[in-house]
This record gives sequence, structure tokens and C-alpha cells, in this order.
Amino acid sequence: MIHIKSPEQIKIMQHGGHILATVLGEVMDKIQPGVTELEMDQYAEKRIRELGGEPGFMKVHGYHYTTCMSTNDVVVHGIPTAYAFKEGDIAGVDCGVFYKGFHTDMSDSKRVTTKSKEQRAEGKKDKVDIFLEVGKTALDEAIKEAVIGNHVGHISRKIQQIVEKEAKYNVVRSLIGHGVGKDLHEEPEVPGYLYGKIERTPLLREGMTIAVEVIYNMGTAEVMLDSDHWTIRTEDGKHAGLYERTIAITKNGPLMLTA
Repeated sequence: MIHIKSPEQIKIMQHGGHILATVLGEVMDKIQPGVTELEMDQYAEKRIRELGGEPGFMKVHGYHYTTCMSTNDVVVHGIPTAYAFKEGDIAGVDCGVFYKGFHTDMSDSKRVTTKSKEQRAEGKKDKVDIFLEVGKTALDEAIKEAVIGNHVGHISRKIQQIVEKEAKYNVVRSLIGHGVGKDLHEEPEVPGYLYGKIERTPLLREGMTIAVEVIYNMGTAEVMLDSDHWTIRTEDGKHAGLYERTIAITKNGPLMLTA
């Protein structure tokens, strides 16, 4: 069942999403060579609580952390460890906030470097830079498809078109976006690829709140589960990337809740 949110509930989610976007932005800025995943996880928990929210992922049965850390070949659900980030790593951070009964969900990826934005802009882009740019572009363009009267399939098709057809990377099939609200994962499913006819995918209606996710690999789309039963890695050991935002479907177009 797809849960339609009232304007008041969307305002609550928007406030929770602002807490989440603020904290995740701080975490991404702080990730530098020498900083550990656990340090960033503990920082995220502290800041979320200071701003009046609760770590949403801690409400998942059996999970005891504020974030999931996806470093290099980790695709999703990586348990934060004492691993210290190194120059050139891809750091992906997934985080959730629970605020006044509602969840929001968000992730981002970055190239770990000591170089300033100006220095990076002056330098020549390599394959990692291009890989990350593709994921962010796919997310931004897919969100534009989240309008009343479109279907989930319009979002899925846009992600797949940019990631696979244009950039020749691979969308992970076994990991998808989702509805979000009172539960962290609600209907509808929001895949990053289209199968079947768009018209047979869920219709986007005013008041729906969804987490749009771009989960993709440099190499094969196949993934595998670590022995910790949480961490999911690429099967071929190549880099992965992830980008996610929580949005609401409104009469004025997609409303970014994690902003």
C-alpha cells in the first residue's frame, strides 16, 4: 500500500530532511585522508541528536550505527569500521533521520582528497571523477521526472539511460529506491532501471514521498554479501557509487525534502 502524506506530514519530513542534509553535508566535508569511518559515524549521531532528530538507521532491527559507509567497492550497507580514508578513495555515506514519527533517507559520494575545489577544477578529470559525476547527474535528472501523472518507470528509465546507455556503467539490479515515511522502507519500489512497460509501474500522485536512489557500479552489476551479513560489495572488486534524496510529489513538481 502506498501511503499519501498530508501537507502537515510533509512539513515534518521537510524539517527532518533538513537536519539530515545538514549533517550529511558536514560529514562529507569532514571526510579527508586519515579520518576513520567510525569517527564520521559518531559525529553524525552527535549532530543529528543536537539538531533534534534521531538516527533513523538505529531503528532498523540489528543495526547499531547512524550511517552506512560505502568505501570503494562497497555498494551499500557497509558497517562503519576503524578504516582510515586514503587519498583517492571513493567515500559513499548513507544516512537517515527519524523526526516526529517520520523517516528521511539520503546518501552521497565523494572523491577523498586534500585538494581544494579550485585545484580539482583546474586538474584533468580521471575515470573516478567522471564516474561520480554520472551518478549525480542521473539523480538530478531522475528527480525532474517525479511529477504528478508520470509513473515510477519514468524515474527508473532516466537513471538507466544516463548510467547505462550513455555512460556504459551498470545499475545494480538487486538494490532499489523506495517509498519513505513512517517506515524507512515503504511502497512503492523505485528501481534504477526499467523493466516492462512504464504504464504498469506505479502512478506518481500528490502526497507521495519517495527516496530516489542511484546505485551503480563501474564494472559488473553483480554484487555479493560480506560475512557480516550487512556489507554488500561489487562482485568484481571495482568501484561503486550511490546518490539518494528523499522527495515529495507535489502539484508544483518534486519537492526536495533532504535539503
